[in-house]
Amino acid sequence: MIDTPEQNIVDAAITSRRSIRAFLPTPIAREDIEAILNVAARAPSGTNTQPWKVYVLSGAMKEKLSAEILRAHNDPQLTKQHEEEYAYYPREWVAPYIDRRRKVGWDLYSLLGLTRDNKLGMHQQHGRNYAFFDAPVGMIFTIDRIMQQGSWLDYGMFLQNIMVAARGRGLDTCPQAAFTQYHRIIGELLQLSQDEMVVCGMALGYADPSKIENTLVSEREPASSFARFLD
Repeated sequence: MIDTPEQNIVDAAITSRRSIRAFLPTPIAREDIEAILNVAARAPSGTNTQPWKVYVLSGAMKEKLSAEILRAHNDPQLTKQHEEEYAYYPREWVAPYIDRRRKVGWDLYSLLGLTRDNKLGMHQQHGRNYAFFDAPVGMIFTIDRIMQQGSWLDYGMFLQNIMVAARGRGLDTCPQAAFTQYHRIIGELLQLSQDEMVVCGMALGYADPSKIENTLVSEREPASSFARFLD
């Protein structure tokens, strides 16, 4: 097999994608965001249903959403009033998934100097999600409630396309399931219809190279550990 320039470019965009947790304030032009979304919309979907809806937030609207969610996040009584509409994670954790989850979590906290007994520090770091890690652009993704599991699989390919297209333009992202807990706040502020369900959020911008949390590169299992080749 001979590597081609096109293959190398695509592979580089995929393999250089990481969840960035500290962004520069450098603004992103609307036409660049639209170009990324137009590329991402080429994701396959069953019978071309294209089940994605995107709310692109910047400026005052992004700051207002962050402030409203952080107010609830930082008030234990308010936090209790909010819960996810769907189970992103398993209800019961087992190996090897719990081991991978713990490792990436503690790898991040170790970089930030957060110990297991520093509950406040971990809470504050989690709260950084709701500021989109200071990215200039935040996105909220929704899906029509009538859509079923297949459309959620399609949605994942759309989200991946956004992240890869962003990398191809030198931009970075962080997909964020954390927003799902506060779907009621999001729904009210963005005036979502009753038919829409929040899928996740995503930060978009340029990574801040001075921040130590951006040195984290999570591990991946090799194909030999999860694929079977049958002749």
